[in-house]
Amino acid sequence: MRPTEQLKQEHQAIKVMLKILEEVCRRLESGTDANPEHLKKMVDFIRVFADRCHHGKEEDLLFPAMEQAGVPKEGGPIGVMLKEHQMGRDYVQGMSDAADGYKRGDAGTWSSFVENARGYIALLTPHINKEDNVLYVMADAHLSKETQDRLLEEFECVEREKIGPGKHQELHRLLDDLKEVYLK
Repeated sequence: MRPTEQLKQEHQAIKVMLKILEEVCRRLESGTDANPEHLKKMVDFIRVFADRCHHGKEEDLLFPAMEQAGVPKEGGPIGVMLKEHQMGRDYVQGMSDAADGYKRGDAGTWSSFVENARGYIALLTPHINKEDNVLYVMADAHLSKETQDRLLEEFECVEREKIGPGKHQELHRLLDDLKEVYLK
């Protein structure tokens, strides 16, 4: 397996979360209450799985390896991806703040959650497409087999040291549980 294949697999889980978020937005807009704990768990999934784990592998490992192999950071796709990662973090912070308010019973905060979630969905959907079909193709073309093997080992270190043993599986179980509630 190449490191980009692992990242693409992670994208599949992130896309499921985007579908769940879309359904939650639809329900909130139609006047249906959402479980405040679910909103927080969605934010936690994004923060840990999508950002700390997935984006961490890209930002700390893949992108520097690509730069070292001659792919420019500034003015190229790496710079664009980094900017979009930060934009995503801003949306997730907005979702988190709104979820906290929603849990406290602040009536108007559901609309802020929806606004930030829809912004995140609108950002991440083409972002994933660009990574899968442009950036990762470039990585596969520029990175040697040795570098790719080293990256896979380093990805495992991220899973163990930054995320924690068993956390990846726990997050997938959470995703499955939320899928049962929102995507039946």
